[in-house]
Amino acid sequence: MIAITNGKFFKNGSLITNAAVLMADGLITAITEGEIPAGYTVEDAKGALIAPGFIDLQIYGSGGNLFSAYPTVETLRQMDEHLISKGTTGFLVCLATNSLDIFAEAIQAAKAYRHEAKAFLGLHLEGPFLNPKRLGAHPIQYVHKATLEEVKRLLDEADGVVRMMTLAAELQDEEVINYLLSQGIVLSLGHSDANFEQANQAFADGFTTSTHLFNAMPPIHHRNPNLPAAILNHPSAMASIIADGAHVDFEMVKLSYKMMQERLFLITDAVTACDIGPYQHILNGDRFVMPDGTISGSNITLRDAVSNCVNHCGIPPHAALAMASAHPAAALQIQDKYGEIAPGKTASLLLLSDEFVLQKVFVAGVEHLISIN
Repeated sequence: MIAITNGKFFKNGSLITNAAVLMADGLITAITEGEIPAGYTVEDAKGALIAPGFIDLQIYGSGGNLFSAYPTVETLRQMDEHLISKGTTGFLVCLATNSLDIFAEAIQAAKAYRHEAKAFLGLHLEGPFLNPKRLGAHPIQYVHKATLEEVKRLLDEADGVVRMMTLAAELQDEEVINYLLSQGIVLSLGHSDANFEQANQAFADGFTTSTHLFNAMPPIHHRNPNLPAAILNHPSAMASIIADGAHVDFEMVKLSYKMMQERLFLITDAVTACDIGPYQHILNGDRFVMPDGTISGSNITLRDAVSNCVNHCGIPPHAALAMASAHPAAALQIQDKYGEIAPGKTASLLLLSDEFVLQKVFVAGVEHLISIN
């Protein structure tokens, strides 16, 4: 049992400075301004900011290995430890369009690892059911329209480890969408050429979010509103965004936040260097590219994304932190357990300096070593 004292945290946009956060059995048990109960080990935050652990719903590799190139338990274990050391206490490993063999290996690894996972929450399948007009770095040879038989076989094999899927809704049959929703899959509209009407129909049909706003979708046009216009204008549909300044200019991140507020959440879309398989990522300055120069992934952490939102986009610190915690928790429909400093929530917390330098990480109340580089 741990009590974090002498820290500060945001609650409903206000900074709380005189309360201690108590943790026991993996949960936040209380927030108190009184004396610390007997039995708690006191952790003096020394004025640090206490924040909910970051949640990344789209990351392909971390710590050295790309999961699609090495779809093993060892890679998942490596990602778990490395991401925790960077402040990400919950994540979906994203598997981009690939061969059926790679999908099968990835699913088997995820099923084998989930029982020892610390921060790993499951898989996000980005493809192969995408629009060939909006491929980005995805290889065309694996992209195709979904069939009901195929998705049933896929989810039967997955046994619950697939949590989220990115699809081009405009190309899929209604029976496929309805089946995926019936299995509790969070559907994200992405790598799509949907027009305004098609996008809004997808949201009406059960899609609740969209993948990396502005990337792999048609650009906004003032006489032809389309997918990004539908996302920005929708009353409830969410969207992820890559706040690295390379995938999306910081001014567009700022504009998106102004329009979407709590509907916008951060992802890293991060990859690692790789020279095998269909995704051969080469570091080029602040981003990764494919051998042909196509931008293919970011080189940031969620901590970096939060810092960028505050320092380059003018987003208030409490809102930027929520974009990396509360909002992705809501997108994955796990907000009952994650993303907020409140009694009953999972005790995955960070201690940060005022400049967002990571000082300590707790995952379900257990302190972890952090990386300082």
